[in-house]
Amino acid sequence: MKKTTFCLLFSFFSLSSFAQGEMNTADEERFHFGQPDSSFSLIRYSPVTIDLEQEEEDEEEKKEVKKKKRKKKVFYGIKTKKGFTRRGYGKNATLELFYYVKSAPKELDPYVQDIYWYDTQQRKVRSTAFNPALGYILHGPYTRSSGDAVLEEGIYYLGKKHGRWMTYDKEGILLDKRKYNKGWPKESIMTYYDDERKKLKEVIPMVHDKKDGDYYYFHENGAIAIRGTYREDKKVGRWLEYYSFLGRQKKEIMYPASPYDEDTEPYINREWNRRSQLVYQKKL
Repeated sequence: MKKTTFCLLFSFFSLSSFAQGEMNTADEERFHFGQPDSSFSLIRYSPVTIDLEQEEEDEEEKKEVKKKKRKKKVFYGIKTKKGFTRRGYGKNATLELFYYVKSAPKELDPYVQDIYWYDTQQRKVRSTAFNPALGYILHGPYTRSSGDAVLEEGIYYLGKKHGRWMTYDKEGILLDKRKYNKGWPKESIMTYYDDERKKLKEVIPMVHDKKDGDYYYFHENGAIAIRGTYREDKKVGRWLEYYSFLGRQKKEIMYPASPYDEDTEPYINREWNRRSQLVYQKKL
Protein backbone atom coordinates (compact mmCIF):
# COMPACT_ATOMS: atom_id res chain seq x y z
CA MET A 1 0.00 0.00 0.00
CA LYS A 2 1.48 3.38 -0.98
CA LYS A 3 1.48 5.73 1.99
CA THR A 4 3.18 9.02 2.76
CA THR A 5 4.14 9.99 6.31
CA PHE A 6 4.63 13.57 7.36
CA CYS A 7 6.46 14.34 10.62
CA LEU A 8 5.40 17.60 12.16
CA LEU A 9 7.60 19.42 14.66
CA PHE A 10 5.87 21.73 17.05
CA SER A 11 7.91 23.88 19.41
CA PHE A 12 7.15 26.70 21.67
CA PHE A 13 10.05 28.73 22.92
CA SER A 14 10.15 31.66 25.24
CA LEU A 15 9.08 34.77 23.50
CA SER A 16 11.87 36.74 25.08
CA SER A 17 14.59 34.46 23.71
CA PHE A 18 13.25 34.46 20.16
CA ALA A 19 12.47 38.12 20.29
CA GLN A 20 16.10 38.76 21.08
CA GLY A 21 17.20 36.23 18.46
CA GLU A 22 19.30 34.25 20.97
CA MET A 23 19.20 31.05 23.07
CA ASN A 24 21.34 30.48 26.14
CA THR A 25 23.44 27.33 26.70
CA ALA A 26 20.95 25.66 29.06
CA ASP A 27 18.16 26.18 26.59
CA GLU A 28 20.24 24.67 23.80
CA GLU A 29 20.95 21.55 25.87
CA ARG A 30 17.30 21.15 26.76
CA PHE A 31 16.35 21.64 23.12
CA HIS A 32 18.65 18.86 21.92
CA PHE A 33 17.65 16.39 24.63
CA GLY A 34 13.95 17.25 24.81
CA GLN A 35 14.01 18.30 28.44
CA PRO A 36 11.15 20.51 29.63
CA ASP A 37 11.83 23.99 30.86
CA SER A 38 9.71 26.76 32.23
CA SER A 39 10.82 28.99 29.38
CA PHE A 40 9.56 26.68 26.62
CA SER A 41 7.97 23.31 25.94
CA LEU A 42 8.65 20.98 23.00
CA ILE A 43 6.78 18.18 21.21
CA ARG A 44 9.57 16.83 19.02
CA TYR A 45 7.72 14.55 16.53
CA SER A 46 4.06 13.96 15.75
CA PRO A 47 3.74 11.59 12.76
CA VAL A 48 0.65 11.91 10.50
CA THR A 49 0.08 9.14 7.91
CA ILE A 50 -1.92 9.90 4.75
CA ASP A 51 -2.95 6.91 2.57
CA LEU A 52 -2.63 8.35 -0.94
CA GLU A 53 -3.38 5.05 -2.66
CA GLN A 54 -6.68 4.69 -0.81
CA GLU A 55 -7.62 8.21 -1.85
CA GLU A 56 -6.90 7.29 -5.49
CA GLU A 57 -9.04 4.15 -5.16
CA ASP A 58 -11.89 6.18 -3.69
CA GLU A 59 -11.73 8.60 -6.62
CA GLU A 60 -11.72 5.73 -9.13
CA GLU A 61 -14.72 4.17 -7.38
CA LYS A 62 -16.64 7.45 -7.61
CA LYS A 63 -15.85 7.67 -11.32
CA GLU A 64 -17.00 4.08 -11.84
CA VAL A 65 -20.30 4.74 -10.07
CA LYS A 66 -20.91 7.79 -12.29
CA LYS A 67 -20.01 5.73 -15.35
CA LYS A 68 -22.49 2.98 -14.41
CA LYS A 69 -25.23 5.54 -13.85
CA ARG A 70 -24.68 6.95 -17.32
CA LYS A 71 -25.09 3.49 -18.87
CA LYS A 72 -28.14 2.39 -16.90
CA LYS A 73 -30.25 1.61 -19.98
CA VAL A 74 -27.44 0.43 -22.26
CA PHE A 75 -27.21 -3.32 -22.97
CA TYR A 76 -24.55 -4.91 -25.17
CA GLY A 77 -23.52 -1.41 -26.18
CA ILE A 78 -27.00 -0.47 -27.42
CA LYS A 79 -29.09 2.30 -25.86
CA THR A 80 -32.67 1.33 -24.98
CA LYS A 81 -35.97 2.63 -23.61
CA LYS A 82 -37.94 1.06 -20.78
CA GLY A 83 -41.50 -0.19 -21.28
CA PHE A 84 -44.20 -2.26 -19.62
CA THR A 85 -47.55 -3.96 -20.22
CA ARG A 86 -50.29 -4.81 -17.75
CA ARG A 87 -53.09 -7.34 -18.11
CA GLY A 88 -55.90 -7.86 -15.60
CA TYR A 89 -56.67 -6.13 -12.32
CA GLY A 90 -55.71 -6.31 -8.67
CA LYS A 91 -53.73 -9.28 -7.41
CA ASN A 92 -54.37 -11.22 -10.62
CA ALA A 93 -52.80 -8.57 -12.85
CA THR A 94 -49.84 -9.70 -14.96
CA LEU A 95 -47.05 -7.16 -15.41
CA GLU A 96 -44.29 -7.29 -18.04
CA LEU A 97 -41.21 -5.07 -17.67
CA PHE A 98 -38.82 -4.85 -20.61
CA TYR A 99 -36.49 -2.66 -22.68
CA TYR A 100 -36.61 -1.94 -26.40
CA VAL A 101 -34.67 -0.16 -29.14
CA LYS A 102 -36.28 2.84 -30.83
CA SER A 103 -34.66 2.24 -34.21
CA ALA A 104 -35.22 -1.08 -35.96
CA PRO A 105 -31.96 -3.06 -36.37
CA LYS A 106 -30.68 -3.12 -39.94
CA GLU A 107 -30.45 -6.90 -39.90
CA LEU A 108 -32.58 -9.44 -38.03
CA ASP A 109 -31.61 -13.09 -38.06
CA PRO A 110 -33.94 -14.54 -40.73
CA TYR A 111 -33.48 -18.08 -39.41
CA VAL A 112 -34.56 -17.53 -35.81
CA GLN A 113 -38.29 -18.11 -35.84
CA ASP A 114 -39.25 -16.14 -32.73
CA ILE A 115 -38.36 -12.44 -32.82
CA TYR A 116 -39.87 -10.66 -29.80
CA TRP A 117 -41.12 -7.10 -30.11
CA TYR A 118 -43.42 -4.60 -28.41
CA ASP A 119 -46.62 -3.83 -30.32
CA THR A 120 -47.42 -0.23 -29.37
CA GLN A 121 -50.95 -0.39 -30.79
CA GLN A 122 -52.07 -3.53 -29.00
CA ARG A 123 -49.73 -2.79 -26.07
CA LYS A 124 -48.41 -6.32 -25.82
CA VAL A 125 -45.25 -8.33 -26.46
CA ARG A 126 -45.43 -10.40 -29.63
CA SER A 127 -43.08 -12.96 -31.19
CA THR A 128 -44.23 -13.20 -34.81
CA ALA A 129 -44.52 -10.99 -37.90
CA PHE A 130 -42.44 -8.03 -36.70
CA ASN A 131 -43.59 -4.77 -38.26
CA PRO A 132 -41.31 -1.73 -37.67
CA ALA A 133 -44.28 0.57 -38.28
CA LEU A 134 -46.18 -0.92 -35.35
CA GLY A 135 -43.59 -1.39 -32.64
CA TYR A 136 -40.05 -1.90 -31.41
CA ILE A 137 -37.63 -4.79 -31.02
CA LEU A 138 -37.02 -5.94 -27.43
CA HIS A 139 -33.44 -5.68 -26.20
CA GLY A 140 -32.32 -6.08 -22.60
CA PRO A 141 -33.75 -7.59 -19.36
CA TYR A 142 -37.32 -8.92 -19.30
CA THR A 143 -39.54 -9.86 -16.35
CA ARG A 144 -43.11 -11.15 -16.25
CA SER A 145 -44.77 -11.20 -12.84
CA SER A 146 -48.10 -11.52 -11.10
CA GLY A 147 -48.42 -9.75 -7.76
CA ASP A 148 -45.16 -10.39 -5.91
CA ALA A 149 -44.41 -13.58 -7.84
CA VAL A 150 -41.97 -13.57 -10.77
CA LEU A 151 -43.25 -15.95 -13.47
CA GLU A 152 -40.57 -15.54 -16.13
CA GLU A 153 -37.26 -13.70 -16.43
CA GLY A 154 -34.45 -13.47 -18.94
CA ILE A 155 -32.79 -11.13 -21.42
CA TYR A 156 -33.28 -10.34 -25.10
CA TYR A 157 -30.63 -9.59 -27.69
CA LEU A 158 -32.21 -7.66 -30.60
CA GLY A 159 -35.47 -9.56 -30.27
CA LYS A 160 -33.91 -12.96 -29.59
CA LYS A 161 -33.78 -14.82 -26.29
CA HIS A 162 -30.25 -14.78 -24.95
CA GLY A 163 -28.52 -16.19 -21.88
CA ARG A 164 -30.44 -17.95 -19.10
CA TRP A 165 -34.24 -17.93 -19.07
CA MET A 166 -36.24 -19.08 -16.03
CA THR A 167 -39.96 -19.77 -15.57
CA TYR A 168 -41.74 -20.25 -12.23
CA ASP A 169 -45.21 -20.92 -10.90
CA LYS A 170 -46.99 -18.48 -8.57
CA GLU A 171 -45.46 -20.20 -5.56
CA GLY A 172 -41.95 -19.48 -6.82
CA ILE A 173 -41.23 -23.09 -7.78
CA LEU A 174 -38.90 -23.41 -10.79
CA LEU A 175 -40.71 -24.92 -13.78
CA ASP A 176 -38.11 -24.59 -16.51
CA LYS A 177 -34.58 -23.29 -17.08
CA ARG A 178 -33.10 -22.85 -20.54
CA LYS A 179 -30.01 -21.18 -22.00
CA TYR A 180 -29.95 -19.43 -25.36
CA ASN A 181 -27.33 -17.96 -27.63
CA LYS A 182 -28.97 -15.14 -29.61
CA GLY A 183 -32.15 -17.06 -30.28
CA TRP A 184 -30.73 -20.56 -30.53
CA PRO A 185 -30.75 -23.04 -27.65
CA LYS A 186 -27.24 -22.79 -26.23
CA GLU A 187 -26.68 -26.54 -26.56
CA SER A 188 -27.54 -26.45 -30.27
CA ILE A 189 -25.22 -28.32 -32.63
CA MET A 190 -24.07 -26.13 -35.52
CA THR A 191 -22.01 -27.28 -38.51
CA TYR A 192 -20.47 -25.18 -41.29
CA TYR A 193 -19.32 -25.56 -44.87
CA ASP A 194 -16.09 -23.63 -44.24
CA ASP A 195 -13.33 -23.62 -41.63
CA GLU A 196 -13.98 -19.95 -40.89
CA ARG A 197 -17.47 -20.90 -39.65
CA LYS A 198 -19.20 -18.28 -41.76
CA LYS A 199 -21.25 -20.51 -44.10
CA LEU A 200 -23.80 -22.24 -41.89
CA LYS A 201 -24.71 -25.78 -42.93
CA GLU A 202 -26.97 -27.24 -40.24
CA VAL A 203 -28.54 -26.23 -36.93
CA ILE A 204 -29.75 -29.02 -34.64
CA PRO A 205 -31.60 -27.48 -31.66
CA MET A 206 -30.73 -29.24 -28.40
CA VAL A 207 -32.34 -28.77 -24.98
CA HIS A 208 -31.38 -31.02 -22.06
CA ASP A 209 -29.65 -33.44 -24.46
CA LYS A 210 -32.76 -33.77 -26.64
CA LYS A 211 -33.64 -32.28 -30.02
CA ASP A 212 -36.11 -29.53 -29.24
CA GLY A 213 -36.79 -26.41 -31.28
CA ASP A 214 -36.37 -25.16 -34.85
CA TYR A 215 -34.19 -27.23 -37.14
CA TYR A 216 -32.43 -25.85 -40.27
CA TYR A 217 -30.35 -27.29 -43.07
CA PHE A 218 -28.86 -24.91 -45.66
CA HIS A 219 -27.65 -25.16 -49.23
CA GLU A 220 -24.05 -24.11 -49.71
CA ASN A 221 -25.20 -20.81 -51.20
CA GLY A 222 -26.91 -19.96 -47.90
CA ALA A 223 -30.48 -20.68 -48.99
CA ILE A 224 -32.64 -22.83 -46.69
CA ALA A 225 -32.79 -26.49 -47.78
CA ILE A 226 -34.90 -27.95 -44.95
CA ARG A 227 -36.65 -26.50 -41.95
CA GLY A 228 -38.95 -27.95 -39.32
CA THR A 229 -39.51 -28.40 -35.60
CA TYR A 230 -38.41 -30.97 -33.05
CA ARG A 231 -40.16 -31.67 -29.77
CA GLU A 232 -38.74 -34.20 -27.32
CA ASP A 233 -36.45 -35.69 -30.01
CA LYS A 234 -39.34 -36.13 -32.47
CA LYS A 235 -40.20 -34.26 -35.67
CA VAL A 236 -43.56 -32.53 -35.29
CA GLY A 237 -45.87 -30.45 -37.49
CA ARG A 238 -44.98 -29.22 -40.95
CA TRP A 239 -41.51 -29.73 -42.44
CA LEU A 240 -40.51 -27.95 -45.65
CA GLU A 241 -37.87 -28.68 -48.27
CA TYR A 242 -36.62 -25.99 -50.69
CA TYR A 243 -34.73 -25.73 -53.95
CA SER A 244 -31.42 -23.86 -53.81
CA PHE A 245 -32.68 -20.79 -55.65
CA LEU A 246 -35.36 -18.11 -55.20
CA GLY A 247 -36.67 -19.75 -52.04
CA ARG A 248 -38.90 -22.07 -54.06
CA GLN A 249 -40.57 -24.85 -52.12
CA LYS A 250 -39.92 -28.46 -53.05
CA LYS A 251 -41.88 -30.59 -50.54
CA GLU A 252 -44.22 -30.19 -47.61
CA ILE A 253 -44.12 -33.14 -45.21
CA MET A 254 -46.52 -33.48 -42.31
CA TYR A 255 -45.57 -35.10 -39.00
CA PRO A 256 -47.74 -35.70 -35.90
CA ALA A 257 -48.61 -32.54 -33.98
CA SER A 258 -47.53 -34.13 -30.69
CA PRO A 259 -44.25 -35.96 -29.99
CA TYR A 260 -46.28 -38.50 -28.00
CA ASP A 261 -48.48 -39.46 -30.95
CA GLU A 262 -47.22 -42.92 -31.90
CA ASP A 263 -50.07 -43.79 -34.27
CA THR A 264 -49.95 -41.06 -36.93
CA GLU A 265 -47.46 -41.68 -39.75
CA PRO A 266 -45.71 -38.78 -41.53
CA TYR A 267 -46.74 -38.14 -45.14
CA ILE A 268 -45.96 -35.86 -48.11
CA ASN A 269 -48.72 -33.30 -48.28
CA ARG A 270 -47.59 -31.34 -51.35
CA GLU A 271 -44.74 -31.28 -53.87
CA TRP A 272 -43.57 -28.73 -56.48
CA ASN A 273 -41.21 -28.83 -59.45
CA ARG A 274 -38.35 -26.38 -60.01
CA ARG A 275 -40.75 -23.99 -61.80
CA SER A 276 -42.94 -23.83 -58.66
CA GLN A 277 -45.67 -25.88 -60.32
CA LEU A 278 -47.62 -28.12 -57.98
CA VAL A 279 -47.04 -31.72 -59.10
CA TYR A 280 -48.58 -33.57 -56.18
CA GLN A 281 -51.15 -32.95 -53.45
CA LYS A 282 -52.40 -35.51 -50.99
CA LYS A 283 -56.07 -36.29 -51.31
CA LEU A 284 -58.14 -35.78 -48.20
